[in-house]
Amino acid sequence: MSTLAGPPVLRPPADAAALDADVVAEIAGVLSGGAADVDSGTRRRAEYSSDASVYRVAPRAVVFPRTAEDIVAVMRIARSHQLPVTMRGAGTSIAGNAIGPGIVLDTSRHYNRILSLDPEARTAVVQPGVLLAAIQKAGAPHGLRFGPDPSTWTRCTIGGSIGNNACGPHALAWGRSADQVIDLDVVDGTGRRFTASTGLDEFPELRDIVHGGLATIRREFGTFGRQVSGYSLEHLLPERKENLARMLAGTEGTLCVILQATIRLVPVPTAPHLVVLGYPDMFEAADDVVNLLPLKPLAIEGMDSRLVDVVRQHKGDGAVPDLPKGAGWMMVEVGGVDEADARERAHQLAEASASDEVAVFPPGPDATAMWRIRADGAGLGGRTPAGEQAWPNWEDAAVPPARLGEYLRRFDALMKEYRLDGLMYGHFGDGCTHIRIDFPLDRDPQVMRDFMERAADLVATYGGSLSGEHGDGRARSELLPRMYSADAIDLFRRVKGVFDPDSLLNPGVLVDPDPIDEHVRRPNAGPVPASGGFSFESDHGDFSTAVHRCMGVGKCRADMRAAGGFMCPSYQASKDEKDSTRARARVLEEMIRGTLVDGGWDAPEVADALDLCLSCKACSSDCPAGIDMAQYKSEVLYHKHKGRVRPISHYSLGWLPRWLRLVGIAPAAVNAIMKVPGVQQAIIRGGGMDRRRRMPGFAPQQFGRWLKRDGRRRSHDFFTDVNWVASVGGRAGAATGMLPVDAADSDARRGAVAARRAGVRTPVVLWTDSFSNGIAPEIPRAAVAVLEDAGYEVVLPPDNACCGLTWITTGQLDGARSRLEDLLGKLGPFAARGIPILGLEPSCTAVLRSDLLHLLPNDPRSQVVADHVFTLSELLSAPAPLGPRPDWQLPDLHGTTAVVQPHCHQYSVIGFAPDRALLKRAGVEFTELAGCCGLAGNFGMEKGHYETSVAVAENALLPALREADQSCGGDYVYLADGFSCRTQADNLADKDGRALAQLLADGLHLRY
Repeated sequence: MSTLAGPPVLRPPADAAALDADVVAEIAGVLSGGAADVDSGTRRRAEYSSDASVYRVAPRAVVFPRTAEDIVAVMRIARSHQLPVTMRGAGTSIAGNAIGPGIVLDTSRHYNRILSLDPEARTAVVQPGVLLAAIQKAGAPHGLRFGPDPSTWTRCTIGGSIGNNACGPHALAWGRSADQVIDLDVVDGTGRRFTASTGLDEFPELRDIVHGGLATIRREFGTFGRQVSGYSLEHLLPERKENLARMLAGTEGTLCVILQATIRLVPVPTAPHLVVLGYPDMFEAADDVVNLLPLKPLAIEGMDSRLVDVVRQHKGDGAVPDLPKGAGWMMVEVGGVDEADARERAHQLAEASASDEVAVFPPGPDATAMWRIRADGAGLGGRTPAGEQAWPNWEDAAVPPARLGEYLRRFDALMKEYRLDGLMYGHFGDGCTHIRIDFPLDRDPQVMRDFMERAADLVATYGGSLSGEHGDGRARSELLPRMYSADAIDLFRRVKGVFDPDSLLNPGVLVDPDPIDEHVRRPNAGPVPASGGFSFESDHGDFSTAVHRCMGVGKCRADMRAAGGFMCPSYQASKDEKDSTRARARVLEEMIRGTLVDGGWDAPEVADALDLCLSCKACSSDCPAGIDMAQYKSEVLYHKHKGRVRPISHYSLGWLPRWLRLVGIAPAAVNAIMKVPGVQQAIIRGGGMDRRRRMPGFAPQQFGRWLKRDGRRRSHDFFTDVNWVASVGGRAGAATGMLPVDAADSDARRGAVAARRAGVRTPVVLWTDSFSNGIAPEIPRAAVAVLEDAGYEVVLPPDNACCGLTWITTGQLDGARSRLEDLLGKLGPFAARGIPILGLEPSCTAVLRSDLLHLLPNDPRSQVVADHVFTLSELLSAPAPLGPRPDWQLPDLHGTTAVVQPHCHQYSVIGFAPDRALLKRAGVEFTELAGCCGLAGNFGMEKGHYETSVAVAENALLPALREADQSCGGDYVYLADGFSCRTQADNLADKDGRALAQLLADGLHLRY
């Protein structure tokens, strides 16, 4: 075991060794891509050791096939060496059905094409690794889509969807994945390749099994729409045309491997309307389902008030539209031949319901926001409202819809009996519910087994299914005898014998299953108490608990740029699992376990996994589980290098504010020296930076010196003026909702507003970060001009106050803490008096709104300062007394075109909505980019990161600049408050960037 962790709850099983080199070479010899497409390295095996389930099974090798022939050849080698084979798409399976002990075949990386799409026939021929999102995008111009839409549709694959018989909300209208399959090109465990469609003439032994079990199949299978547990043998009945393709869907890779699929597409509904119905609780909502089904809605989704509350806490109040009154809701979507018809159907449905609390959302942002709540449920449900880890083993049980309310009441009682908690939601129209439960896997894993056995018996009592759409996997296969008779279980074994007699395909699942509490990953990962680095107070002060936030839902693999998302830039650049947030979390888990990755903080696998993390913090916002990989990376670097000599870039770039202060003594001389041929390149190479980068020029006069010479008010003078402090101090930010204020403050606030109207200037502390001060002083000068024009009095802190950002990103957390303590001493007195502090560099401002609280959580000044730090857009958009003088107007910027790059840290920690709104009010016509610029502070400057940095810039930034150059002829503004963003555009596109303060000052015709 690693020295990181304490004694494990269970003894970890020995991991099978990686494949022998000669077997790896044999596999490489048959692959189209050669050795590059097979990997038996420890880091790679760690990345694929888990999916989105509670389970961990380390493979012996991972293969990335490019063709059907690759898969067939690997299957042949696997049979010759008796190696198990497990198929994997996006790895979002929640039942442990995408992990295995032998070879894992990942089709998502290369074998992922749409081979054809026939709009007239409404069909498509696809490879198994193609994303559902890609199919939906290809079908959209023809008004078509793949019917099932699981919550992971942005990143899951069609092969995984068919393998697990995925459904999603719209299965009520269009059925399960099995219902959309026309035929499948497959290879089974015997090496036989065939096309599965209708008819069993080629499989007489299978026909004999079916005919011998007709009574059992007709009695026990296909009893309601969401019965997907076990093998769906009802499709093989003669009256169902012996549909082998549909039966193979949902067999979880235990019978065959999909090489190609012909699927059915459905028309996209016209102007669907969303009806939201409010109920006293979810049970009464479930009772009402039977009243709505006769109206044939497209979807009926149930949602609990506690899930909505979590969304508000995680994303803010603006993420949730105004809902009808209630503690439980149903979201019911209806379609129609046109918008008027859909609207009429929506009102008919509302009339048919038992609820008097109704809201109707036509297509638009509110309806999209409601569906986003449901889509994020799997991730948000990974934590209980109390913040405890919740797990997905009892995740998607289903019962006939008419019995749903009764089942949910008894299930809720069972949860209370075991003192367990979880957020419930689901596809109520199909009788399928989702919940993740806070099983104490790190303390008492037996609770999970006891509860699940009772829950399985409860579902069986109501004629339900252990799984309603995600498959049984390792989570529920052992429990199938509680749902099916012994005769039905015997049919499963006999069918398995036809296609995979040696049990090489996904062993441990469905037939001869592993116990449900075997291979559970959490019990064997001991605690790693916070020690000297971040506090991890939201995870009980435990780094292990923080890392295990990752449930593997895989949102970090989705391309979310169209929806404004930023995560995960390195994965979007490489499309390699190792560069996803999830894979990094898996490697850190293995480091904590100390079995597969046994080098602790120094493990090379850990260094490799984290190397291309840009520390953009987008995962802290976009990941519904709340992963903050930037923080984890800093923590690892802290422990790895503590008390040791660090990489040279940690000193050159990590101490950049220190060097800027030295440069400020004689900037002209330093700039002259930098122009000497060879000097800059020597510094770049010697400082561990990439030779293709160039250093920015230093300001001839740093901002701090300019401000002092310009006669602006000094802080020690400011505190002698007690009038404003006495009347407004402590209340300036109350109007924004960001600062605490009690009822007794109302008179003082009215007095403060009156003071502003009388011409009294509100003081604002202009906190200038090291980058703005030493490299781009024109930005804070512009900010001074705008603030004074808006009626503020600009105040300078007593001395430079560094936030320690570069120390944080390089893991020098002791140094960062020292700088933040100094900063609190300089800015704390202002915050204590309610005086707003303006930050200009988004990454530095974000430190004071987030990292400060995690590095100095016990210092009462931390929260006070965090509450008083604002961006320029927040300040200028706030009402009095914090906002500008009442008669001040934004400049008229109509006719200005801009490409706007939000800084990653601002997007993730602060939010960009105030900037967006301000630009719109000013009349700017702009394109807002989604995704990181690719420089990301020290990351893109460091040697070894250049290619990834450029590839990330190609995700959004560089294409947008090229398009703007063509469409605008260069007559546009590249607007970026982030120093890194401006540097990247300058380095890669020779484009000068402007900050918001400069744009406003220029529009107001102010001198700065």
